[in-house]
Amino acid sequence: MNFATWPALLVVDVEGNGTNPPDLIEVAALPVRNGRPDKSTAAWWLTRPNSPVTPFATRVHGLTNADLAGMPSWTDLADEVRAFLGTAWICAHNAHTDYRVLSAHLPGWEPAGVLDTLRQAKATFPGLGKYSLDTLIEHLRPDLHQAPGHRHRATFDAFATAQLLLAMAVHFETWDALVAAAVPPGLPGAPEPERDPTLW
Repeated sequence: MNFATWPALLVVDVEGNGTNPPDLIEVAALPVRNGRPDKSTAAWWLTRPNSPVTPFATRVHGLTNADLAGMPSWTDLADEVRAFLGTAWICAHNAHTDYRVLSAHLPGWEPAGVLDTLRQAKATFPGLGKYSLDTLIEHLRPDLHQAPGHRHRATFDAFATAQLLLAMAVHFETWDALVAAAVPPGLPGAPEPERDPTLW
């Protein structure tokens, strides 16, 4: 895999307030450049949700309503987040979720494509059985000593996902092969199905 051929790519992770649909409370976006996560140009936002954080959500990520009380509202942050994401490719673990939540909060935003490390892992390790982020961390043992925060915080999970993406990418010869394996059908960047030839 020649990482120099990769387009602009951001590994993203979001955390919500526990409602359905969720309000965003945390977003992390970590650029990947030349086969490495670039923490020096990463972005991270905390935002005060419209509805309170549920006790269950707090137990997962540790963020409380008191933590977020003084943070800007999503309305105040949306333009900044949209500008940072731009039209770059994004990558996330179980990317349908992050893409769906970000799209709902950023109407009209469209990344160039969406890589899913869960789908990538199923193609890379078809016999693994489970493909959660924790399972893949246990299986691949990426170097996470520079990961900011802790598990289930957006910054940590984005860093871990970036390391997993890169560790598994070596199993694919080209960017196009990675895209074919890792972009879920129906999401931006998915390869067009081959059309049957016609007489016309």
